[in-house]
Amino acid sequence: MREWADTAASFRPRVTYSVPVTGDPVLAYGGLSEGLTYVLPFLEQRRGLPSRRYEHHTSWAELTRGSAAPGADILAVGYPGPRVPVVPPSHALLLPFRVSLTVEVGSDPAEVLRRVSRKARQQHNRELRSRARSLEVTAEDADFDGFYDNMHQPTMDRRHGEAARSEPRESARACILRRGRLFFLCESGRRVAGMLCRLEGRTLTVRLAGVDGGDENAYQSGTYMALFIMILQWAAEHRFTRVDLSGGEPFLSKGTFQFKRKMHPEVTLPANHFRDKRLLLRVCRDNDAVRDFLVANPVLAFTENGDLEAVYFHDVDRSPRLDLRWRSPGVERYRLVDLDGFLAGLPAGPVTPPSRWKTVIQTNDFHEGGP
Repeated sequence: MREWADTAASFRPRVTYSVPVTGDPVLAYGGLSEGLTYVLPFLEQRRGLPSRRYEHHTSWAELTRGSAAPGADILAVGYPGPRVPVVPPSHALLLPFRVSLTVEVGSDPAEVLRRVSRKARQQHNRELRSRARSLEVTAEDADFDGFYDNMHQPTMDRRHGEAARSEPRESARACILRRGRLFFLCESGRRVAGMLCRLEGRTLTVRLAGVDGGDENAYQSGTYMALFIMILQWAAEHRFTRVDLSGGEPFLSKGTFQFKRKMHPEVTLPANHFRDKRLLLRVCRDNDAVRDFLVANPVLAFTENGDLEAVYFHDVDRSPRLDLRWRSPGVERYRLVDLDGFLAGLPAGPVTPPSRWKTVIQTNDFHEGGP
């Protein structure tokens, strides 16, 4: 049913430009509508410039040829499974639309802690005692309302502003709380953070999170990591086989990907309707802004055999961002791509705005993204 709905909704696709008020690069996204929720906001955040959006209709043929966005430096296209190109075109990489990060848990809670990175494990053990931390588990409506109003919503607002996206309250109550558990991290008995998780067979899936009042200091004190570790231990004690940490866009520069790597999760394709969808990242022009953007945002891409690999861009003036770590179960290898070869043959210099920007369907202001 989801595939049918995707096909119907994408019968006449659109392409959306994100044009900085000043500076470059000009980004564009076309294809599956979910990309306007997941892909384009992330790319805009990584670019970090206030921008405006312009939108017009296009066709799948134009998106595949790369002619759908003549005013773009970089074009990302979200494809449903049946429309995915067999071979990526020149100057492009084929990526998963999204990836999932999952941790297998056994029956021993102590084993969970041993799998966490050494620094995170040491900090957890130290602060477990000094902050008198404990885990509280509930499924009560009043607790959910307090979590949503005092933790989740303030955290989303503070970290993401207008770009924040989340599950509506009543949808979260009906579809997650009624079929899951709400976990609170307590310090000396006071709730300081929470995570709402859904029970799916023997898998526990993390869906919503937040810290009390959206307090940024919680990130420095290891609050989130402590809550993740205690949830993993709870799952082991209750004979769950896997904890799904939720996923994200296929970019190593995504902060949550680097954070969750500390728990050594397996990187997989999602087990839902995103599994067969793909993201084609296509470069349309060669200029300094494009090169800076590509180097700063290494990706998870498909190999010729369908495995996942980490791809780092570089050139003589820009070193690959190997500090953005890739090594995780499910990622087979890493590859260095020289931009001089990858971008060879593309037009150079700044982009020329196309005339149809003057006849836009919709214009949106975009503020500078949060961390």
